[in-house]
Amino acid sequence: MKNELSKNELEYLNEYQKNGYCCNFLFQDGSLLETESKYSYKPDEIFIVAHHRYEGMSNPDDMSILYIIETADSKKGTYLLGYGPSADLEASEFFKDIPEKNFTNNADINKLT
Repeated sequence: MKNELSKNELEYLNEYQKNGYCCNFLFQDGSLLETESKYSYKPDEIFIVAHHRYEGMSNPDDMSILYIIETADSKKGTYLLGYGPSADLEASEFFKDIPEKNFTNNADINKLT
């Protein structure tokens, strides 16, 4: 596996999908919607397994966080959140509202199975 710093969002998405994190989530109407089941999750139903921050090489304003998510009903997936000047403030607030106890210590992708 490449060094952490050389990874981009797409490379990490592919790695997590290989490890079963295949659900897609959208932020909609104040909750995180799983696109297949259409179930809307509230912050206390979301567990953050890992997160990776990125800053654009050519544009520092091109910043994002890739969240690796597990839900209370065992769905596994990802959500890519832009941050910085062009951030979706409502989505950012949603992730801030996830209880601290629902965050791991940024799990190592190599240990996820």
